[in-house]
Amino acid sequence: LSDIQLLTLDVDGVLTDGGIIRDDAGQQIKRFHVRDGAGLVLWRRLGKDVAIITGKESEVVLHRMQELGVRHVYQNVGNKTEAYEQIKDELGLTDAQIAYVGDDLPDLPVMRKVAAPIAVADAVEEVRAVAKYVTRFPGGYGAVRDAIEYLCKEMGLWGDVMARYA
Repeated sequence: LSDIQLLTLDVDGVLTDGGIIRDDAGQQIKRFHVRDGAGLVLWRRLGKDVAIITGKESEVVLHRMQELGVRHVYQNVGNKTEAYEQIKDELGLTDAQIAYVGDDLPDLPVMRKVAAPIAVADAVEEVRAVAKYVTRFPGGYGAVRDAIEYLCKEMGLWGDVMARYA
């Protein structure tokens, strides 16, 4: 895993707890965990990239990713593999340079391609079965931050991360 350059994420069930809340006007509301955001900032400070591939479309996801400096946001994706291949080509990366965090069956085709497939703790059994790592936390509760820590430790970058806080 020493050459991971891109962390690719699903949204619902990974960056959120999977719940969908709508207000009286029908606007969608999502809850994001601050540690996941901090983890994404940490990952980007290491010179790494982040991409989002999600089957739903939501302005709140776009706003949150803009806050975090995530430039590659693919929403309303019917085929995650096609979006993945597009991102990979755009960035000039290989499967060996990519990690993916997922929770449900639509994530499986991409997870089977990447070097570092990661499942959130409450992922479905089939997703956990293909994962190289299963986070200690469920989606929406710091799972992405945990995945980033795992990757940094496996890549020998955790000392660089901790040096910022010494």
